Amino acid sequence: MNARPRVLLVEDDRQLGPLVAELLGDEFDVTLAADGRNGLELALGRDWGALVVDRGLPELDGVALVKSVRAAGLRTPILLLTALGSVPDKVEGLDAGANDYLVKPFDSDELAARLRALTRAYGEPAGGRPALLAIGSWDLDPAARVLTSPYGHRVELSAAECALLARLAEDPTRVHSRAELLESVFDTGDTPGVVDTYVHYLRKKTDRTVIRTVHGVGYQLGGLE
Repeated sequence: MNARPRVLLVEDDRQLGPLVAELLGDEFDVTLAADGRNGLELALGRDWGALVVDRGLPELDGVALVKSVRAAGLRTPILLLTALGSVPDKVEGLDAGANDYLVKPFDSDELAARLRALTRAYGEPAGGRPALLAIGSWDLDPAARVLTSPYGHRVELSAAECALLARLAEDPTRVHSRAELLESVFDTGDTPGVVDTYVHYLRKKTDRTVIRTVHGVGYQLGGLE
């Protein structure tokens, strides 16, 4: 018998969250997170068949969570749940990296059917765990948040460090402004200085050449020697 696909449900409604988890429980192995920050930590910490993310979350909103997951290099299929059903709201959610969008109130059978379609299309765990990203001569495993040298030395990264490095590695020739990195990697309430702080952390853990500073513009992926 095949194992049930693992689904992370990020929903802060104390009644709806447990109810949805229970209704999906026959088909899916559901883990419930009650806020966006905890949801992001869980999303980055293991393989999932799919993520179901409420848009209006405390700590970190659903769209920011989706952007952070994609910035970390994860291809896990994501379905956004939301009471915001206008076309611009849907476009924003899908452009952030969601694969599907379901407006509240919804039918649990429809949610289950959409999850079946997503997990069939993307697979598990191969759909959730991306290929390694090249960081010079090192390899970054975004799912494990580990950077490995050519000689096997492993450097463990925080979620934010990994997301920042993965974002740069996805487009290594591009110079990213602080504003772009702030929007795609960090919380909406953070200031541009947080980008500089995490660049410092990464250089201290690895090598100063891991990220190149382009003065007056921003940051670009460097090469570790």
